Amino acid sequence: MRLGINLGYWGAGMDGDNLAVAQEADRLGYDVCWAAEAYGSDAPTVLAWVAAKTERIDVGSAIMQIPARQPAMTAMTAATLDSLTGGRFRLGLGVSGPQVSEGWYGVKFDKPLARTREYVEIVRKAMTRERLTYEGEHWTLPLPDGPGKPIKLTVHPQREHIPLYIAAIGPKNLEQTGEIADGALLIFPSAEHLEETALRHLRAGREKAGLTMDGFDVCPTLPLALGEDVGALADVFRPYTALYVGGMGSRKQNFYNQLAQRMGYEKEAAEIQDKYLAGDKAGAAAAVPHSLIDQTTLLGSVERISERMTAYAEAGVTTLTLAPAGFTLDERLAALRAGVEAMERAGLA
Repeated sequence: MRLGINLGYWGAGMDGDNLAVAQEADRLGYDVCWAAEAYGSDAPTVLAWVAAKTERIDVGSAIMQIPARQPAMTAMTAATLDSLTGGRFRLGLGVSGPQVSEGWYGVKFDKPLARTREYVEIVRKAMTRERLTYEGEHWTLPLPDGPGKPIKLTVHPQREHIPLYIAAIGPKNLEQTGEIADGALLIFPSAEHLEETALRHLRAGREKAGLTMDGFDVCPTLPLALGEDVGALADVFRPYTALYVGGMGSRKQNFYNQLAQRMGYEKEAAEIQDKYLAGDKAGAAAAVPHSLIDQTTLLGSVERISERMTAYAEAGVTTLTLAPAGFTLDERLAALRAGVEAMERAGLA
Protein backbone atom coordinates (compact mmCIF):
# COMPACT_ATOMS: atom_id res chain seq x y z
CA MET A 1 0.00 0.00 0.00
CA ARG A 2 1.29 3.44 -0.97
CA LEU A 3 0.80 6.74 0.83
CA GLY A 4 -0.62 9.96 -0.60
CA ILE A 5 -1.25 13.43 0.77
CA ASN A 6 -4.36 15.56 0.14
CA LEU A 7 -3.89 19.32 0.48
CA GLY A 8 -7.60 20.00 0.13
CA TYR A 9 -8.63 23.47 -1.00
CA TRP A 10 -6.10 26.25 -1.49
CA GLY A 11 -6.68 29.80 -0.27
CA ALA A 12 -7.78 29.01 3.30
CA GLY A 13 -4.98 31.01 4.86
CA MET A 14 -2.54 28.07 4.91
CA ASP A 15 -1.03 28.36 1.43
CA GLY A 16 2.56 28.55 2.60
CA ASP A 17 1.91 25.72 5.05
CA ASN A 18 0.39 23.60 2.28
CA LEU A 19 3.49 24.00 0.16
CA ALA A 20 5.68 23.03 3.12
CA VAL A 21 3.48 19.97 3.69
CA ALA A 22 3.80 18.96 0.03
CA GLN A 23 7.58 19.40 0.11
CA GLU A 24 7.89 17.33 3.29
CA ALA A 25 5.71 14.62 1.76
CA ASP A 26 8.04 14.63 -1.25
CA ARG A 27 11.08 14.28 1.02
CA LEU A 28 9.44 11.47 3.01
CA GLY A 29 8.63 9.43 -0.10
CA TYR A 30 4.87 9.91 -0.35
CA ASP A 31 3.60 8.69 -3.70
CA VAL A 32 1.16 11.41 -4.74
CA CYS A 33 -0.01 14.88 -3.68
CA TRP A 34 -3.65 15.71 -4.46
CA ALA A 35 -5.33 19.13 -4.61
CA ALA A 36 -9.05 19.87 -4.67
CA GLU A 37 -11.33 22.50 -6.19
CA ALA A 38 -14.91 23.58 -5.57
CA TYR A 39 -15.68 27.28 -6.11
CA GLY A 40 -12.43 28.88 -4.97
CA SER A 41 -8.95 27.90 -6.06
CA ASP A 42 -8.64 25.69 -9.12
CA ALA A 43 -6.69 22.45 -8.91
CA PRO A 44 -4.42 22.68 -12.01
CA THR A 45 -2.83 25.98 -10.98
CA VAL A 46 -2.07 24.66 -7.50
CA LEU A 47 -0.66 21.42 -8.88
CA ALA A 48 1.61 23.23 -11.33
CA TRP A 49 3.04 25.29 -8.45
CA VAL A 50 3.50 22.26 -6.19
CA ALA A 51 5.14 20.29 -8.99
CA ALA A 52 7.58 23.15 -9.61
CA LYS A 53 8.58 23.12 -5.94
CA THR A 54 8.97 19.33 -5.55
CA GLU A 55 11.13 16.68 -7.20
CA ARG A 56 9.62 13.18 -7.15
CA ILE A 57 6.07 13.13 -5.84
CA ASP A 58 3.20 12.79 -8.33
CA VAL A 59 0.59 15.55 -8.40
CA GLY A 60 -3.09 14.78 -8.92
CA SER A 61 -6.42 16.55 -9.14
CA ALA A 62 -8.93 15.35 -6.58
CA ILE A 63 -10.87 16.55 -8.35
CA MET A 64 -11.13 18.59 -11.52
CA GLN A 65 -14.86 19.21 -11.82
CA ILE A 66 -16.52 17.92 -14.98
CA PRO A 67 -19.07 20.76 -15.27
CA ALA A 68 -16.26 23.33 -15.02
CA ARG A 69 -14.53 22.45 -18.29
CA GLN A 70 -15.21 21.09 -21.72
CA PRO A 71 -13.56 17.66 -22.04
CA ALA A 72 -11.07 18.83 -24.68
CA MET A 73 -9.91 21.58 -22.30
CA THR A 74 -9.34 18.97 -19.61
CA ALA A 75 -7.31 16.90 -22.07
CA MET A 76 -5.19 19.98 -22.87
CA THR A 77 -4.62 20.68 -19.17
CA ALA A 78 -3.73 17.06 -18.41
CA ALA A 79 -1.31 16.82 -21.32
CA THR A 80 0.32 20.14 -20.38
CA LEU A 81 0.74 19.21 -16.72
CA ASP A 82 2.10 15.78 -17.61
CA SER A 83 4.62 17.38 -19.93
CA LEU A 84 5.66 20.10 -17.45
CA THR A 85 6.04 17.64 -14.56
CA GLY A 86 7.98 15.01 -16.46
CA GLY A 87 5.19 12.45 -16.22
CA ARG A 88 4.08 13.10 -12.64
CA PHE A 89 0.44 14.09 -13.25
CA ARG A 90 -2.68 12.08 -12.38
CA LEU A 91 -6.08 13.22 -13.63
CA GLY A 92 -8.89 12.93 -11.09
CA LEU A 93 -12.40 13.82 -12.27
CA GLY A 94 -15.78 14.19 -10.60
CA VAL A 95 -19.24 15.57 -11.31
CA SER A 96 -19.29 17.77 -8.17
CA GLY A 97 -22.87 18.24 -6.91
CA PRO A 98 -26.08 19.89 -8.09
CA GLN A 99 -25.58 23.06 -6.05
CA VAL A 100 -22.14 23.77 -7.49
CA SER A 101 -22.84 22.46 -10.99
CA GLU A 102 -26.00 24.51 -11.47
CA GLY A 103 -25.33 27.41 -9.10
CA TRP A 104 -21.69 28.11 -9.97
CA TYR A 105 -21.21 26.73 -13.47
CA GLY A 106 -24.73 26.96 -14.85
CA VAL A 107 -24.60 23.34 -15.99
CA LYS A 108 -27.60 21.10 -15.42
CA PHE A 109 -26.88 18.25 -13.03
CA ASP A 110 -28.66 15.65 -15.10
CA LYS A 111 -27.53 12.20 -16.23
CA PRO A 112 -24.19 12.44 -14.37
CA LEU A 113 -23.18 8.87 -15.22
CA ALA A 114 -23.75 9.26 -18.96
CA ARG A 115 -21.99 12.63 -18.93
CA THR A 116 -19.01 11.17 -17.09
CA ARG A 117 -18.70 8.26 -19.52
CA GLU A 118 -18.76 10.53 -22.57
CA TYR A 119 -16.39 12.99 -20.90
CA VAL A 120 -13.82 10.29 -20.18
CA GLU A 121 -14.08 8.92 -23.70
CA ILE A 122 -13.45 12.36 -25.22
CA VAL A 123 -10.56 13.15 -22.86
CA ARG A 124 -8.87 9.87 -23.62
CA LYS A 125 -9.41 10.16 -27.35
CA ALA A 126 -8.04 13.71 -27.38
CA MET A 127 -4.92 12.65 -25.49
CA THR A 128 -4.15 9.98 -28.11
CA ARG A 129 -3.44 12.97 -30.41
CA GLU A 130 -5.77 11.63 -33.07
CA ARG A 131 -8.06 14.08 -34.82
CA LEU A 132 -10.95 14.54 -32.44
CA THR A 133 -14.39 13.43 -33.55
CA TYR A 134 -17.18 12.26 -31.27
CA GLU A 135 -20.91 11.61 -31.48
CA GLY A 136 -22.73 11.26 -28.18
CA GLU A 137 -25.82 12.38 -26.35
CA HIS A 138 -24.07 15.25 -24.57
CA TRP A 139 -21.20 16.15 -26.90
CA THR A 140 -20.81 16.11 -30.67
CA LEU A 141 -17.42 17.07 -32.09
CA PRO A 142 -17.12 18.88 -34.40
CA LEU A 143 -20.51 20.55 -34.21
CA PRO A 144 -22.57 19.59 -37.27
CA ASP A 145 -23.35 22.04 -40.09
CA GLY A 146 -20.72 24.55 -39.03
CA PRO A 147 -17.15 25.63 -39.68
CA GLY A 148 -15.63 23.31 -37.08
CA LYS A 149 -13.25 20.59 -38.21
CA PRO A 150 -11.52 17.67 -36.50
CA ILE A 151 -8.44 18.97 -34.68
CA LYS A 152 -5.71 17.08 -32.86
CA LEU A 153 -3.85 17.96 -29.68
CA THR A 154 -0.51 19.66 -30.36
CA VAL A 155 0.98 19.13 -26.88
CA HIS A 156 2.92 15.91 -26.35
CA PRO A 157 2.25 14.50 -22.87
CA GLN A 158 5.16 12.74 -21.23
CA ARG A 159 3.26 9.44 -21.21
CA GLU A 160 0.93 7.79 -23.69
CA HIS A 161 -1.50 6.93 -20.89
CA ILE A 162 -2.09 9.40 -18.06
CA PRO A 163 -3.70 7.68 -15.02
CA LEU A 164 -7.37 8.68 -14.80
CA TYR A 165 -9.31 8.54 -11.53
CA ILE A 166 -12.97 9.24 -10.79
CA ALA A 167 -14.41 10.39 -7.48
CA ALA A 168 -17.23 7.96 -6.80
CA ILE A 169 -19.62 7.34 -3.91
CA GLY A 170 -22.85 5.75 -5.16
CA PRO A 171 -23.06 2.10 -6.32
CA LYS A 172 -23.75 2.90 -9.98
CA ASN A 173 -20.99 5.49 -10.15
CA LEU A 174 -18.57 3.09 -8.48
CA GLU A 175 -19.40 0.35 -10.96
CA GLN A 176 -18.90 2.68 -13.92
CA THR A 177 -15.65 3.92 -12.38
CA GLY A 178 -14.36 0.36 -12.21
CA GLU A 179 -15.29 -0.06 -15.85
CA ILE A 180 -13.78 3.11 -17.37
CA ALA A 181 -11.13 4.47 -14.99
CA ASP A 182 -7.69 3.53 -13.65
CA GLY A 183 -8.56 4.33 -10.06
CA ALA A 184 -11.28 5.45 -7.66
CA LEU A 185 -11.08 8.43 -5.31
CA LEU A 186 -13.10 7.59 -2.19
CA ILE A 187 -14.20 9.75 0.74
CA PHE A 188 -15.45 8.70 4.19
CA PRO A 189 -14.11 5.17 3.69
CA SER A 190 -14.51 2.66 6.49
CA ALA A 191 -12.23 -0.37 6.38
CA GLU A 192 -15.00 -2.40 7.99
CA HIS A 193 -17.51 -1.45 5.27
CA LEU A 194 -15.24 -0.99 2.26
CA GLU A 195 -16.20 -4.25 0.58
CA GLU A 196 -19.95 -3.65 0.71
CA THR A 197 -19.91 0.11 0.09
CA ALA A 198 -17.26 0.30 -2.65
CA LEU A 199 -15.14 -2.68 -3.67
CA ARG A 200 -17.88 -5.02 -4.81
CA HIS A 201 -19.24 -2.32 -7.11
CA LEU A 202 -15.79 -1.46 -8.46
CA ARG A 203 -15.11 -5.15 -9.04
CA ALA A 204 -18.39 -5.54 -10.94
CA GLY A 205 -17.37 -2.71 -13.25
CA ARG A 206 -13.96 -4.22 -13.85
CA GLU A 207 -15.56 -7.55 -14.70
CA LYS A 208 -17.96 -5.82 -17.11
CA ALA A 209 -14.91 -4.45 -18.94
CA GLY A 210 -13.21 -7.86 -18.90
CA LEU A 211 -10.65 -6.69 -16.33
CA THR A 212 -9.56 -7.62 -12.82
CA MET A 213 -8.69 -5.37 -9.89
CA ASP A 214 -4.98 -5.84 -10.68
CA GLY A 215 -3.49 -2.42 -11.37
CA PHE A 216 -6.64 -0.56 -10.33
CA ASP A 217 -5.90 2.06 -7.67
CA VAL A 218 -8.32 2.14 -4.72
CA CYS A 219 -7.50 5.53 -3.26
CA PRO A 220 -9.47 6.80 -0.23
CA THR A 221 -8.69 10.01 1.65
CA LEU A 222 -8.65 9.94 5.45
CA PRO A 223 -7.96 12.76 7.90
CA LEU A 224 -5.14 11.89 10.32
CA ALA A 225 -4.79 13.37 13.78
CA LEU A 226 -2.03 12.41 16.20
CA GLY A 227 -2.59 12.25 19.97
CA GLU A 228 -3.53 10.11 22.96
CA ASP A 229 -7.14 11.27 23.56
CA VAL A 230 -9.06 9.65 20.70
CA GLY A 231 -12.37 11.08 21.87
CA ALA A 232 -11.06 14.64 21.85
CA LEU A 233 -9.48 14.11 18.43
CA ALA A 234 -12.77 12.78 17.06
CA ASP A 235 -14.59 15.85 18.35
CA VAL A 236 -12.38 18.01 16.12
CA PHE A 237 -13.91 16.33 13.07
CA ARG A 238 -17.56 16.59 14.16
CA PRO A 239 -18.27 19.80 12.19
CA TYR A 240 -16.52 18.35 9.13
CA THR A 241 -18.55 15.14 9.19
CA ALA A 242 -21.79 17.02 9.92
CA LEU A 243 -21.17 19.34 6.96
CA TYR A 244 -20.90 16.45 4.53
CA VAL A 245 -23.52 14.12 5.97
CA GLY A 246 -25.97 16.89 6.81
CA GLY A 247 -25.37 19.85 4.55
CA MET A 248 -23.51 18.81 1.42
CA GLY A 249 -26.37 18.73 -1.07
CA SER A 250 -30.11 18.82 -0.78
CA ARG A 251 -32.31 16.65 1.42
CA LYS A 252 -33.05 14.37 -1.53
CA GLN A 253 -29.61 14.43 -3.10
CA ASN A 254 -26.81 14.08 -0.57
CA PHE A 255 -24.39 11.33 -1.59
CA TYR A 256 -22.54 11.42 1.74
CA ASN A 257 -25.74 11.04 3.75
CA GLN A 258 -26.65 8.03 1.62
CA LEU A 259 -23.19 6.55 2.21
CA ALA A 260 -23.59 6.91 5.98
CA GLN A 261 -26.90 5.10 5.70
CA ARG A 262 -25.28 2.24 3.77
CA MET A 263 -22.75 1.97 6.60
CA GLY A 264 -25.59 1.33 9.04
CA TYR A 265 -26.21 4.86 10.34
CA GLU A 266 -29.70 5.40 8.87
CA LYS A 267 -31.25 7.00 11.97
CA GLU A 268 -28.18 9.06 12.82
CA ALA A 269 -27.78 10.31 9.23
CA ALA A 270 -31.38 11.50 9.19
CA GLU A 271 -30.96 13.34 12.49
CA ILE A 272 -27.73 15.01 11.38
CA GLN A 273 -29.37 16.18 8.16
CA ASP A 274 -32.54 17.42 9.87
CA LYS A 275 -30.56 19.55 12.31
CA TYR A 276 -28.07 20.84 9.76
CA LEU A 277 -30.72 21.91 7.24
CA ALA A 278 -32.68 23.56 10.06
CA GLY A 279 -29.64 25.73 10.79
CA ASP A 280 -28.59 23.89 13.95
CA LYS A 281 -25.00 23.13 12.93
CA ALA A 282 -23.88 22.60 16.53
CA GLY A 283 -26.68 20.12 17.09
CA ALA A 284 -25.83 18.34 13.85
CA ALA A 285 -22.20 18.02 14.92
CA ALA A 286 -23.24 16.70 18.34
CA ALA A 287 -25.44 14.08 16.65
CA VAL A 288 -22.52 12.56 14.72
CA PRO A 289 -21.71 9.20 16.34
CA HIS A 290 -18.16 8.80 17.62
CA SER A 291 -17.94 5.44 15.84
CA LEU A 292 -18.70 7.02 12.44
CA ILE A 293 -15.83 9.49 12.88
CA ASP A 294 -13.45 6.85 14.23
CA GLN A 295 -14.21 4.49 11.33
CA THR A 296 -13.53 7.15 8.68
CA THR A 297 -10.42 8.84 10.11
CA LEU A 298 -7.03 7.84 11.48
CA LEU A 299 -6.87 8.95 15.11
CA GLY A 300 -4.63 8.37 18.10
CA SER A 301 -1.12 7.11 18.66
CA VAL A 302 1.22 5.91 15.93
CA GLU A 303 0.56 2.36 17.06
CA ARG A 304 -3.21 2.77 16.80
CA ILE A 305 -2.93 4.44 13.40
CA SER A 306 -0.67 1.60 12.26
CA GLU A 307 -3.33 -0.94 13.21
CA ARG A 308 -5.96 0.99 11.27
CA MET A 309 -3.66 1.18 8.24
CA THR A 310 -3.32 -2.59 8.31
CA ALA A 311 -7.10 -2.90 8.27
CA TYR A 312 -7.32 -0.67 5.18
CA ALA A 313 -4.60 -2.61 3.39
CA GLU A 314 -6.34 -5.89 4.16
CA ALA A 315 -9.64 -4.42 2.95
CA GLY A 316 -8.14 -3.68 -0.48
CA VAL A 317 -6.83 -0.11 -0.38
CA THR A 318 -3.82 0.40 -2.64
CA THR A 319 -3.09 4.11 -2.04
CA LEU A 320 -4.01 5.55 1.34
CA THR A 321 -4.25 9.33 1.05
CA LEU A 322 -3.83 11.28 4.26
CA ALA A 323 -5.14 14.72 5.16
CA PRO A 324 -2.93 15.57 8.14
CA ALA A 325 -4.79 17.66 10.70
CA GLY A 326 -3.33 20.32 12.95
CA PHE A 327 -3.70 23.93 13.97
CA THR A 328 -0.05 24.69 13.21
CA LEU A 329 2.39 23.71 10.50
CA ASP A 330 4.48 21.77 13.03
CA GLU A 331 1.42 19.69 14.00
CA ARG A 332 0.63 18.92 10.37
CA LEU A 333 4.23 17.95 9.61
CA ALA A 334 4.31 15.73 12.71
CA ALA A 335 1.15 13.99 11.48
CA LEU A 336 2.73 13.55 8.06
CA ARG A 337 5.80 11.89 9.59
CA ALA A 338 3.60 9.77 11.83
CA GLY A 339 1.91 8.41 8.73
CA VAL A 340 5.22 7.09 7.43
CA GLU A 341 6.17 5.68 10.81
CA ALA A 342 2.81 3.93 11.12
CA MET A 343 3.19 2.39 7.66
CA GLU A 344 6.66 1.12 8.54
CA ARG A 345 5.43 -0.37 11.85
CA ALA A 346 2.67 -2.16 9.95
CA GLY A 347 5.18 -3.54 7.46
CA LEU A 348 3.25 -1.96 4.59
CA ALA A 349 5.79 0.56 3.27
